[in-house]
Amino acid sequence: MTTRRELLGGIAASVYLTALAPAKLSAASHEPGFFAAKDIAEAGLIFGLPIVMNYGEMYEFVVDKSSSQYKAPFNVLKNEANVFTYKDTAVVTPNSDTPYSLLWMDLRAEPMVISVPAIDRRRYYSIQLCDSSTYNYGYIGTRATGTDAGDYMVVGPDWKGETPPGIRKIFRSGATLSIAIFRTQLFGPADLDNLKQVQTGFGAVPLSTYLKQPSPPAAPTVTFPIFTKELAKKNFFEYLDFMLEFIPAAANESDIRAKLASIGVGPGKTFKFQDLPLEAKIEIGLGMKQGQDKVEAALTKAGTVINGWNVSGLFGDSQHFDGDWLMRAAAAQGGIYGNSPEEAMYPFTRTDSSGKTLDGATNNYTITFAADHLPPVDAFWSITMYDGKTQLLIENPIDRYLINTPMMDTLKRDADGALTLYIQNKSPGAEHEANWLPAPAGPIYLVMRLYWPKQSPPSILPVGKGTWQPPGIAVAA
Repeated sequence: MTTRRELLGGIAASVYLTALAPAKLSAASHEPGFFAAKDIAEAGLIFGLPIVMNYGEMYEFVVDKSSSQYKAPFNVLKNEANVFTYKDTAVVTPNSDTPYSLLWMDLRAEPMVISVPAIDRRRYYSIQLCDSSTYNYGYIGTRATGTDAGDYMVVGPDWKGETPPGIRKIFRSGATLSIAIFRTQLFGPADLDNLKQVQTGFGAVPLSTYLKQPSPPAAPTVTFPIFTKELAKKNFFEYLDFMLEFIPAAANESDIRAKLASIGVGPGKTFKFQDLPLEAKIEIGLGMKQGQDKVEAALTKAGTVINGWNVSGLFGDSQHFDGDWLMRAAAAQGGIYGNSPEEAMYPFTRTDSSGKTLDGATNNYTITFAADHLPPVDAFWSITMYDGKTQLLIENPIDRYLINTPMMDTLKRDADGALTLYIQNKSPGAEHEANWLPAPAGPIYLVMRLYWPKQSPPSILPVGKGTWQPPGIAVAA
């Protein structure tokens, strides 16, 4: 999904500057001492960053109807059958492999039932279930549940009941607000109408509607606080305070929740940064700056560099993170709502095999897969070209933005059966143009996507230690 690094960029500095503004000192305070509060704010930013980023996405997608990103209200499925091109600039590193359908669920009153049609085994699809803590708590789709038609129920953390007739599986969210991200494989622009028919077969209704029973009492109306990037920089803990109402504390959160409560953050509390005395503002600001610095450092170190490609598997369920709030924050900051490694892997690079920055203005490049060394997947793979500065698709004379498995029949093989792709700004000539991936006249950013990576050797899994490694990008002779 979207990268939101800019969303909270400079958050700590902004808070710190606000803290230094004239403020009214309180005569007495129940707050912890200076260094204790600073440390709590640091830990709180690391713990809360994915939760606040998730709120920002949710606000734009389902709350603020004036937002350019607005999709649909809670519990209403929105299909988007788009073939992304260079004209699409709202989302960085747009995915042209699998158009999306989105469903944001409010599970407070009752569960939701997601229905899928029978889907051709050749067409990969997945439905990623991700809660407000950004845990991937389940999958529906080709890998996880197969391609037969079926009905699946998503329940809130406190739901109790029997499995209704007709429900194939129950998924339990760790929060009462959750997103379902549908990805459906597109074979190419000519396949768009077929994809739309698949998306039409997806459905989502409340359990009472599915069972044809009266609806239960509606959940209390929620007043969602206005969210903007600027407000996020100033009101981080207010947003976290608000969202924790919807996320019951997990067993491994008791310590951090207690620390947050000591500075007035948590369910039933009303943290207000602007009302804090000057000293408390400085404490909180310093702590947040240290927290954000740690997240940035962790993201920089994440993954393993293999032949110039960064191979990482940051995303997963609560067991995957196991209370490692720093890894969870780094994952969200790097690209919120990423798939778990068993569903998809995303090696990326900005450098050639020698570590030099890829630049289409100065060099032509090739990447060669040996005849028996194509990316090992049970679904499909792709390589997508982006502008290295903007991470957007680039305008090019053949309207080609990626090379993927469905294109294999149109690609030319080398004499030994290997597959060489030509990565350059100008055409490599008629002989090689079938294998040309047009590059910008400047910095290059490449993302390889492996959907449903094979588990047995050769495999890119386990992450960073797999028996298959992506080949390096070479400067063309």
